Amino acid sequence: MEISHDGVRFLNDVDTQEESIYVHHTKIEEKLPIHTHDKHQLSYVEGGIAFLNTPTNSYFLPARHFVWVPAGMRHNVELRSPIIMVRNLYFPTNLFPKDHKLRKMGIYPVTDLIMEMILYTEKWRGGFTKESSEKYEFLIALRNVLMAVSRIPLPVALPTTKNASLQAILKHIHLKLDGNLKLDLVAKEFGMSSRSLSRLFREEMDISFLQYVKLTRVIRTMEMLLETDMSVSEIAYACGYSNVASLSNVFEQMVHMRPIEFRKRNLKREAY
Repeated sequence: MEISHDGVRFLNDVDTQEESIYVHHTKIEEKLPIHTHDKHQLSYVEGGIAFLNTPTNSYFLPARHFVWVPAGMRHNVELRSPIIMVRNLYFPTNLFPKDHKLRKMGIYPVTDLIMEMILYTEKWRGGFTKESSEKYEFLIALRNVLMAVSRIPLPVALPTTKNASLQAILKHIHLKLDGNLKLDLVAKEFGMSSRSLSRLFREEMDISFLQYVKLTRVIRTMEMLLETDMSVSEIAYACGYSNVASLSNVFEQMVHMRPIEFRKRNLKREAY
């Protein structure tokens, strides 16, 4: 793709050498439009809150996780707080078996080993091929580690829509997360029947109203766990849960760990 912005010309170089593994560490990702490239992309955001946006979904990127963007997928990374660095690695598709999980989009935990290997490349820039023997072999070793440990992606994604009426309703949900977001009440707020609103969510975003509210609350909880010093109890009420137990049960169901565990595990990033 051709992008004229001076700060993102590196995107024109990513696919120049088909067989190269391309390394680019920068803050510039926050300025990129929706784009695509011919290589798989690993992005690891150091510090702050970020989302991966696609034409149909928005994915929350918690700390100590990397996002894997398969070749050809239209996307950009949106930064919602000050970021230390966005670390990007671009791998040729032929380095991964066609049936491997890393042929699909996913958000995975960053192990200590992966963290150290990514940081080892922090002064590298550009494409590396077999002719760059030592660095290329190191990146191949990183590829092997990623394939071995990337098993279960984080199942948190918010669908998006271009429907203007539904966009207004989604905005209302985001602004009123601490309130009573029942289907009938929200439908009444927008002059609709419960059945019509439910059908609108299904037809436009292939998700139920209830599931969308649940996802939005979990994502807001994740943000607050990482970006505030509020207790889990305070966060629960701020996100519309009636009690801590309700939050913990929903959170564990969707994220596969309790809120306290999620906070402790992800805030380890401060040690780096």
